[in-house]
This record gives sequence, structure tokens and C-alpha cells, in this order.
Amino acid sequence: MSAPRRVPLLRWEPLPFLVLLVLALGTGVVRPDGPAPLFWAYNALLVAVVIWVLVVVLRPDPARNPDRWGSFESLEHAELVDAPAAVDRELQTLVPVDVQRRQSKIDLARIAAGPSQHAVLVPRSRRWLSPRYRVGVVLEGGGKPRQGGYLQPAADERRREQLDALAQQGRYVRVPVRITGDQQPYGLDLDLSGLDDLDALDPA
Repeated sequence: MSAPRRVPLLRWEPLPFLVLLVLALGTGVVRPDGPAPLFWAYNALLVAVVIWVLVVVLRPDPARNPDRWGSFESLEHAELVDAPAAVDRELQTLVPVDVQRRQSKIDLARIAAGPSQHAVLVPRSRRWLSPRYRVGVVLEGGGKPRQGGYLQPAADERRREQLDALAQQGRYVRVPVRITGDQQPYGLDLDLSGLDDLDALDPA
């Protein structure tokens, strides 16, 4: 099964809020002095949607993806696997990262661990409330994970299936990364050449 590109509509967080908004607008049309079946059906639907909203807000997500929102506090429950060819060697095959709106987090990671460190690739990441899945790049500098950005579309397209298959097993690939620039705006260059041997990551 191919990796999905977008979150399913019924799991997209803004949907129940949008439905609730539409129903709220309907309060000016559905009146208590109107047809009783319509009034009670409307109120039952309104209560159901309110419950739906509460479930979305309060229920913890059991999904294995630790970066559902594009920001998280730890990788405690994720198994990290170093890309085979990327261990103890110089960076090669550098791929730039989309670092838009992540400059402050990159700055903190650079202060904590310097310009050369490692990053974890997290498929099915997405910006808050965005329906589009992307491969997130999470900096490990200083022992605290920080969202550094997302793979560019070309790299995302090439690597999505491989990374998603591992992520469904709770396994996330770690690769070298170099933070470029001495001050903001920073850039991130990933070494993805180790992913060419991704099959070697599968357990025997």
C-alpha cells in the first residue's frame, strides 16, 4: 500500500469545528416554533457534533507518528535507526531542507550541539491543521528534539514510501545534518546517501 499524501478527511482536525460552525449558523433558520421533528433533529445533530469536537480535542492520538503536529517533546517511543552508509563518515549527497518558520528552533539546536549533528526523518508529519503529509526533519541537538523543517518536494517524493514503511513499524531513520550559516536565516543540508541502502535496515 502506498504512503498517503493527505490526512483522511474525517481525521482532519478542523473538520468538526467547520461542521459546528455551519450548524451554529443554522440556529437562525431552525426555530423552536418551527416543525418539531426538524428542531429536535437539528439539536441532536448539534449535540453529536459538540461531542465530536470534544473527542478530537481531548482524545490522545494512538498513532505511532511522534510528529503528528510538527512539534513534539521527545522521541521516547520511537526506535531510531542510523542510515547504514551515514555512520561515522563525512557528509555526502547533501539535500536542502524547507526551513520556513523554523529558524528559532534551528538556532536553539545549533547553540546546543553545533552546526554538525543528526536529524530524524519523520514521515506523515504536517504543519498544524494542514491536511498535507510531509517528511519532517527533526534535529536531535542537545538531546531535545526540535522540528527543523521538511524535506523538499523532490526528496519527499523519492523517499516517502521507504520511510513510511519503516515508520509503520515504529522505526525512524536518523541521518547526518549540517546547519549552514552563522546567523539567521539558517539552512539545513541533510545527507541522504545512506538511504540508498535502506533495505539493509530491515531486520533479518
